[in-house]
Amino acid sequence: MTEVDIRVERGVGRITLNRPKAINALTHGMVRLIDAALVDWAADDAVRLVVVDGAGERGLCAGGDIRSIYEDARAGGTASLAFWADEYRMNARIARFPKPYLAFMDGVVMGGGVGVSSHGTVRVVTERTRLAMPEVGIGLVPDVGGTYLLSRAPGELGTFAALTGTALSAADAIHCGLADLVVPSDRLPALLADLLDGAEPEAAVATHARPPGESRLAAQADWIDACFAADRVEEILARLTDHGEDAVAKEIEARSPTALKVTLAALRRARDLPDLESVLEQEYRVSAACLRGHDLAEGIRAQIIDKDRNPRWSPATLSEVDDDVVAAHFAEPEIPFRLTGGHS
Repeated sequence: MTEVDIRVERGVGRITLNRPKAINALTHGMVRLIDAALVDWAADDAVRLVVVDGAGERGLCAGGDIRSIYEDARAGGTASLAFWADEYRMNARIARFPKPYLAFMDGVVMGGGVGVSSHGTVRVVTERTRLAMPEVGIGLVPDVGGTYLLSRAPGELGTFAALTGTALSAADAIHCGLADLVVPSDRLPALLADLLDGAEPEAAVATHARPPGESRLAAQADWIDACFAADRVEEILARLTDHGEDAVAKEIEARSPTALKVTLAALRRARDLPDLESVLEQEYRVSAACLRGHDLAEGIRAQIIDKDRNPRWSPATLSEVDDDVVAAHFAEPEIPFRLTGGHS
């Protein structure tokens, strides 16, 4: 069984992530195969559009293969750096793909799953969609262009999503600019059939689409904007307490202090960067710094390996993470890849 099923059917380039037992978590090999296919299809007149989906019933993609990242971090290796370089190049290629690129974002869409979907042309969510960038819970910072997308969400909703790691519904994802339309999950086969029959993508999706309903985040925008507009995590927590949102404050306090501060800085910096490529280059530097740090391996250990849900962060408190530590995450290394280059 291949980890990703890549084929062309009646002019449609099909990409099906095919690790259903792992909720289709991305491996380095999968990323390279997808990127190579996109290079080929961009120049192939026989391919008129691309559709990406996930095998199984649980979701499109739960993110990257973090067990591999854990082993690499513990060993002091560089395999994760090569994976991220190829993944971020793929994310940029999706965003500027010259033909319609449709993503079926059914079920779980987390981390790297956002990267293969939310940069596309037409982003379809369902009543089962649970979209999240939960990286701060494992000592990492939202990547795959996540800080680009979240920094451009309305008000401070993206900051809220990044610092809490909360899962967004279909309506939330659309309101935040991470998706476009809701199609009921049981209508996806009919939508795909229409696309294979030659229907124009946006019109086909609109035919099957349903109203997204109310966004829970949009309804809470007043207090979220008031609290998360602060430029220091400590101040955000203080404002949450003042607003009576103690549960949200406690949720944030359980995350990696270093990852929280770096994430907030990354979001603020991303707002001022001109394009997705420049943000992806920033994310590469940040991810590389996280790989060398303590909290990434520890966070994965606690959540995925030992599953004790009791990470021992170091530094353990926000006050111990000074500005120099945060700034160092953005300072190096040099980018060892060109986002505008071809597949290598």
